[in-house]
Amino acid sequence: MSDDTFQVLEQALESGGPAAGLDLLIEQFRTEKKYPLLFEARVLKSRHALDLPLVQVDRAEELPPEKRRAHEQAFMEAAREVGGLFLSDGDIPRAWPYFRAIGEPGPVAAAIETIEPAEGQDAIIEIALHERVNPKKGFELILADYGTCRAITFFEQYPDRATKEDCARILVRKLHRDLVASLKRTIAQQEGSAPETDSIPALIEGRDWLFGEYDYYVDTSHLVSIVRFAIDLSDRESLALALELTEYGKRLSHNFQFRGDAPFEDGHTDYAFYLRALMNEGVEDAIAHFRAKIAKADPERDGAIAAQVLVDLLARLKRYSEAIDISLEHLQNTDPAQMFCPSVFQLCQMAGDYERLQQLAREKGDLLHFAAGAVQADNFVRTSGARNP
Repeated sequence: MSDDTFQVLEQALESGGPAAGLDLLIEQFRTEKKYPLLFEARVLKSRHALDLPLVQVDRAEELPPEKRRAHEQAFMEAAREVGGLFLSDGDIPRAWPYFRAIGEPGPVAAAIETIEPAEGQDAIIEIALHERVNPKKGFELILADYGTCRAITFFEQYPDRATKEDCARILVRKLHRDLVASLKRTIAQQEGSAPETDSIPALIEGRDWLFGEYDYYVDTSHLVSIVRFAIDLSDRESLALALELTEYGKRLSHNFQFRGDAPFEDGHTDYAFYLRALMNEGVEDAIAHFRAKIAKADPERDGAIAAQVLVDLLARLKRYSEAIDISLEHLQNTDPAQMFCPSVFQLCQMAGDYERLQQLAREKGDLLHFAAGAVQADNFVRTSGARNP
């Protein structure tokens, strides 16, 4: 910084006083895009206005309450301005510390949402994913920048439950697009042109030649993982795409089939039953299929897992009474804390069956859940004027 600059600042301080000099400094840093110094200058102005030492020697908690509140407000306003200026310049990594300091991730999340995949975005991915500012967009960037394999690996420990299903949906759609494109290229090479459809069953129908002993069209490990993730989806469109992936998977040669964990030992066949039921298609067949899995399973090893899968499916289908029966028959000795499906008490709550909740709690000597059932049953009677069905 030149001597002339210091002279101009000195003149401003002499002619207009401290406030004028600090305003000049603030405007200069803003014009020169020296945003960190702009932030410090604004904080300096706040300290002057509050008659605090301009070079900080105190801690915020040591200030009188009224001065602390005013200084904190000035700090937040300065952080918003500087963070916003960095965002306006497209510099998300340098904007984030200012918004993080004041607990306002929204502007950064919105900025990340507009980002297109490109090289050198590790810092943005770190903010989006690991700092949970915009996990879904961060996952999209990982998928675009590093590919399906890295995205699948990250999905296994995805940090944000609220958007995890969105990311599973992204994976299903990406793999479906890749598979359709690969099948179409192969068909065009063989037949001279590719069908217009993006339906995998339509593309493979009548084309047994696609499935030789060593033929596959997307990475089979990716297929297995993504179909496994897909059973947690809820929207019909994504479930339908995942079901199409299983239809393709069932046609692969024995070299590329897989044995899953109970009750999905038969891989794509078992997942197809589950996915179709979630679409409210073939529901009775799916329930019978997984009931049979329980009957065949080793009760000490796989029986409880198979029962939990069926209970979870029935709960998602809102067939709570059947889910309760399965739970009572097969999961009595399973610790609810170790279960991935709803407990029998949770199923009663979901069903609104408070009398059964009381009955089961009494049988198990569980005063807490008995009280929960009794209170809700009484409330139901008082508000509806009828006995709980």
